[in-house]
Formats: sequence, structure tokens, C-alpha cells
Amino acid sequence: MEQPTPDPRALTPIESIVRRALDEDLPDITSEAIFESGDRGRARFIAKADGVVAGLEFAAATFAAVDPTSRFTADVAEGAAVAGGEVIAHVEGSVVGLLSGERTALNLVQRASGIATLTRCYVDAVRGTNAKIYDTRKTAPGLRFLDKSAVRAGGGENHRLGLHDMFLVKNNHVDRAGSLTAAVERIRRRRMPQPIMVEVRDMRELEEALALRPDFILLDNMTPAQLRDAVVRTAGAVPLEASGGITLENVRAIAESGVDRISIGALTHSVMALDVSMRIQRSE
Repeated sequence: MEQPTPDPRALTPIESIVRRALDEDLPDITSEAIFESGDRGRARFIAKADGVVAGLEFAAATFAAVDPTSRFTADVAEGAAVAGGEVIAHVEGSVVGLLSGERTALNLVQRASGIATLTRCYVDAVRGTNAKIYDTRKTAPGLRFLDKSAVRAGGGENHRLGLHDMFLVKNNHVDRAGSLTAAVERIRRRRMPQPIMVEVRDMRELEEALALRPDFILLDNMTPAQLRDAVVRTAGAVPLEASGGITLENVRAIAESGVDRISIGALTHSVMALDVSMRIQRSE
């Protein structure tokens, strides 16, 4: 079911993702050959495994795009924990619209729910500590808004949305600029409002970073013992973030080191989709 292509400047981030996904799929020649445009139907979304639901707004936008007369109803809240077999949403509309939007809606909900489920596991693992779980920019190209929305649904926090909303000075910047100090000084000469985070790999670099008084310090690939030393040395002067090599097995020990933030690329770069199905009602 082809729809007129809207002006991309008028699309919300959700609509933009949905439109690109539908452009890959439509028209649905099978459904349009079998059913009449006036045939109406109802379908339900069912979680096939335990997990945390996310992405329902993207599913609603999918069906609205293929059939503006459709009605999508979420049966659970975004970020809700569900059991396998639980109905999470219903949608009513033209049968062609339901079938045309099915795979796009499922792809988006399954990916988002997988991210939210994994994020919740990490959030639960550090519960009782001061550390918060953050995502990274290691998202699927074109799906960053979906991925980061899913992290929030799972109880995590968003790091940079892109390269534009925070300065993050990493090793390649330092190597080319000559030193961490030179890189930060060049940034500050620009007099731009975005916060500055600097990455350090050892205590020597931490000392240099502390003298620069950035907004955040990223401690890259440090052991829990090294992180504890960094926390003691910093004494709360700058918020500290741990990153690199973090798993569900070691995240608790990292959180207990006293760091403020833990960023984890695996939340989005290697997610396992949550199994969700859509079942349409039989014709009466």
C-alpha cells in the first residue's frame, strides 16, 4: 500500500525512521492481490519471551503511515516488564494496511525491546550503587533515535546523541593535537557552550585531565582497582565515567569502584531482538 511521500522536513524522528523502513518494503503485492481495500481487521502483538517492551510508538507510527484510519492501542506501558505469552498491543485497520506494516512494526519493536531488556539487566545489576548506566554512539545507522529511546525505556541514560552535543576528546584527537592539554585549549578558544569530556587511559593522563577541569572524565578500559584509585584521586572534583570491556559479569564491581557513570556500547551494537509476533484475527 503505497502512500504519498511526505516532506522529510515535516517528519518527526519516529516518522522519519518509519518512512525509511517502509520505503524498503512497499508495495505489498501479496496482500493487495488477496484482499480488497475495504476489508477491515484486527491484530494483536504478543511477547514470545520475557523482557522489557519498547518501541510501541514506532509501531503505532508504522500503521498510521500505511493506513491513516488505523487505531493502535498499547496494552502495556513503554518500559514495562512482560512475560512470554503476554499481549502487549492491539491494532485495528484495513487488512492490507495491517499486513503491509506488520514486518516493519515488528522489526522496530523487537529491536527496541531487545535493547530495553538488556539495559534493564545492567540497571538492575548496579542497583544500590551511585553509578548510572549510559549508552554510546554505537547504534545502528539510521536508527539512533530508536536505539536511544529504547535505552531510556530500559532505565538507562543517553550519552551524546551525536558528535554535536558534547566535546569528547579521545586518543586520536590527543595524538594529532600533541597532548590532551593542547586539544582542550583549542576547544576552549572556540568559546562554544557544549560540555567537555576527556578520555584518559592511566593515572598520568588523569593528572593532566584534572588540571584542565573538564566537565567529565572518561576512564577507558581500567580495571576495578584502577577505577577505585581514580575515584580516590579525583575526590569528587569531576564526574567519572567508566567505559570499555564492561559485561554483566563485571559491571557490579565497576559500579562499586565509585564511578558516577558507566557507558556500554553493547547495549545497542550487538543487541538480541526480543521475540514478538503479530497475529491477525481470522475472517468471520
